[in-house]
Amino acid sequence: MKDKAPDIFGKLSIRPELEAYLRDMNPWWEGKPGPKLPAYRRWAFDVLLDKLHSGLAPAVVLKGARQVGKTTLQEQAIQYLIREKAVAPRRVLRVQFEDLKPFRALKEPILEISRWYQNCVLGETLNEAAHRSEPAYIFLDEAQNLKDWAPQLKMLVDHNTVHAAVTGSSALRIESGRDSLAGRITSLDLGTLLLREIAALRFGEALTPLLPPNGLKSFLNAEFWHEVSAHGHAHLEMRDQAFRAFSERGGYPIGHARPELEWAKVADQLNETVIRRVIQHDLRLGDVGRKRDPELLEAVFRLACRYTGQAPGQAIFVTELRQALQANVAWQRILSYFRFLEGALLLRLARPLELRLKRRKGNSKICIVDHGLRASWLEEVVPLDATDLEKASHLSDLAGHIAESVVGAFLADIPNLDLAHFPARGAEPEVDYILTIGDKRIPLEVKYRRRIDPLTDTLGLRSFLEKAHYNAPFGILVTMLDHVEIRDPRIIPVSLPSLLLMR
Repeated sequence: MKDKAPDIFGKLSIRPELEAYLRDMNPWWEGKPGPKLPAYRRWAFDVLLDKLHSGLAPAVVLKGARQVGKTTLQEQAIQYLIREKAVAPRRVLRVQFEDLKPFRALKEPILEISRWYQNCVLGETLNEAAHRSEPAYIFLDEAQNLKDWAPQLKMLVDHNTVHAAVTGSSALRIESGRDSLAGRITSLDLGTLLLREIAALRFGEALTPLLPPNGLKSFLNAEFWHEVSAHGHAHLEMRDQAFRAFSERGGYPIGHARPELEWAKVADQLNETVIRRVIQHDLRLGDVGRKRDPELLEAVFRLACRYTGQAPGQAIFVTELRQALQANVAWQRILSYFRFLEGALLLRLARPLELRLKRRKGNSKICIVDHGLRASWLEEVVPLDATDLEKASHLSDLAGHIAESVVGAFLADIPNLDLAHFPARGAEPEVDYILTIGDKRIPLEVKYRRRIDPLTDTLGLRSFLEKAHYNAPFGILVTMLDHVEIRDPRIIPVSLPSLLLMR
């Protein structure tokens, strides 16, 4: 650090306990190591570093559900910068806002901490450091918990040249800050583990993704979908091994980093650190003045787990929740809790397809973000692996719904993909999902069973394809097994394991 008096901003100080908190959070300032981190780096590691340095936007926002690895990714990036890129430790600031108690005395925590950091750690302004080609890196973890976090971040990056990364587990609060941060942020979504990540983390085998970054145009090429099947078959043994592990435990890193732990312990950890944390902590951080009911939120999430992969109507939810809670619960309130759970990234809602700016009447399809959450919360493990499911054939119908949910959550995580549900109406049968790319639509149907009827199981796809105004060049049939034969050349069968190996 430069031998310079800490008076860049005049007299400036923070409480001693907060200063101690910040120094404990940044041990590299004192030449001490940070926490011991997993050796495995998720796919978003390189993308995060590239976005930090690309200059396309001054800040990167990394969002994802709780426990998918956002904080670990942030800490791995800091370790990489200091150890492998020789960035001076004082140039890296990390602040975690998970617990807001240490920051309550600050009116503008992000700005006040950044000023203290420049005064007392960096020893110069952020802009002075940047002009010497030694810009600072500022990592803000769960910053969306702060009131007015977006205007503060805007002020910080508007007036300072700095590399900033922000993580958050509330899509609603992050999205609410987008307007004031327009042009100043680039986003990165981190979901649960991809199938190829499970292969690497559990079994040490690195597989190359078939879908290129920003590769949505590939979806419009029928040959690409045939390549998806061929890619899965080329890595058949590892694909099936990883899918079996995914079937047993879902995609949360905690379930695969310690495979020796029995599922009951993993399930308890998921319930405590993901679901209950959202219900008991995140719900309190909502809009001031809004009445919040943790019991209702828990009941809504339980029903979402029960009906995952389905699109139940309003009457079902109102009736079941009124019976469960012995209270007169209004549909609009139930709907607001669904949106809250979607904002907390615990579930995805595939809404009815919009055509010519008109929304098709019908219900949204519910997709739990990871079937491991459903298994942990309901204490009900339903296998997706074909061999294991054959031994529990009484669960076949339920496994079919869960497979639909898995497909919906997987597709919803693909950046910039417009995903919708096509409810039945009149003579037109339901189609599970519609993928819209530009002016074209790809219908996708999930039939998760051992035997496929080429006619009845493709009725929805064929009906959609035959309507010229839907502009659909072909359809996708997601199946349980490989080598399903459909005579209609417009319909391309792809097994679920191969689909999941695509990214």
